[in-house]
Amino acid sequence: MRFRPRVPRSPWVRGAIFVAFLCGVGALLWWQGPNWGDFRDAFAAVVWEWVAVAVGLNLLSIVARAAAWDAVIRSAMPPPHPRLPIVFAAFCVGLLANAVLPGRVGELARVAVLTRRMDGRRRGLWPTLVGTVFAHRVFDLVPVVMLVIWVLITAKIPGWAFTSLAVVLSVGVGLFLFAFASARHHGHVRLEGLGSVRRIVTMARLGLGVMRNPRAAMMAILGQCFGWTCQLFAVWTAMRAFNVHEGLPAAGLVLLLMNVATIVPLWPGNVGLVQVAVATPLRQYGVAYGRGIAFGFGLQAIETSVGVAVGLLFLAREGLSFAGLREMPGAVTADDRDGESAEEAPGHEPARARVPG
Repeated sequence: MRFRPRVPRSPWVRGAIFVAFLCGVGALLWWQGPNWGDFRDAFAAVVWEWVAVAVGLNLLSIVARAAAWDAVIRSAMPPPHPRLPIVFAAFCVGLLANAVLPGRVGELARVAVLTRRMDGRRRGLWPTLVGTVFAHRVFDLVPVVMLVIWVLITAKIPGWAFTSLAVVLSVGVGLFLFAFASARHHGHVRLEGLGSVRRIVTMARLGLGVMRNPRAAMMAILGQCFGWTCQLFAVWTAMRAFNVHEGLPAAGLVLLLMNVATIVPLWPGNVGLVQVAVATPLRQYGVAYGRGIAFGFGLQAIETSVGVAVGLLFLAREGLSFAGLREMPGAVTADDRDGESAEEAPGHEPARARVPG
């Protein structure tokens, strides 16, 4: 007989485990953490005008990235296309899910929200939209690669960070080439006669169709580049808010390492890990570790607050609950044959939503 660990289903047990985990992290930070005097002084001297500017830049970044996703969607499927406000709402709900739930469930949650507002009877809608999410993330690699090269040339980088950035650069180039080779355009593919699995894979590749459309690809790349530029200046202004007076290369290094620390969300927001990833490289610039940790908390709060606030607004507008948000990613694995049966059934009224909440 093999012992199989069981995940507790009781919310009280899971809550107790989470509280115990937080207490352990808090105790570790208290005994092995930074100089708490520097930590308190950093928050006591925050310049709130710079915080407001950083919040505005983060909001502008979200708008630009949502517009880039809209360009990807328009290239991946024939009309009718969802309107940009609907795409923006779905994107913001995805940000909320990524901020408060472990794992990258927000990438699938935004597909679920967008599908609720489109004709659910369209064949291959789910896998195509999932493909657009992957393509949208692939276009992130263009500004990331540019930022990595610039940071490697201009910033003061510790050895461990140099290795991490080199790995990110190599993996990014590989993923971009893979996405380009896998892309298909909706005008050049026939779905008749394909089995369910092959059809789903084909529709997912159609989501990458923007890779074969130079005009749409350029629009998506420009949107992502503008979004990352806004984030770079948001980090720089947040540094000013916490009296860390360093230049843009230091802000670029912080932005990159903060994103590396959140690639695999082990717990909501990877709180703690992000702060260490922010504070450690700033020591190369003479910033006290305690001030760097405080800045890490402030920077994550600034970025998260924008996504959470706007995401909650659109979550309420969609008539969804937080519990429904947690169930959304499971709907993406639903068999695409549901769409076919809806097409074949005369007079069938499409459901408003496939998810609870």
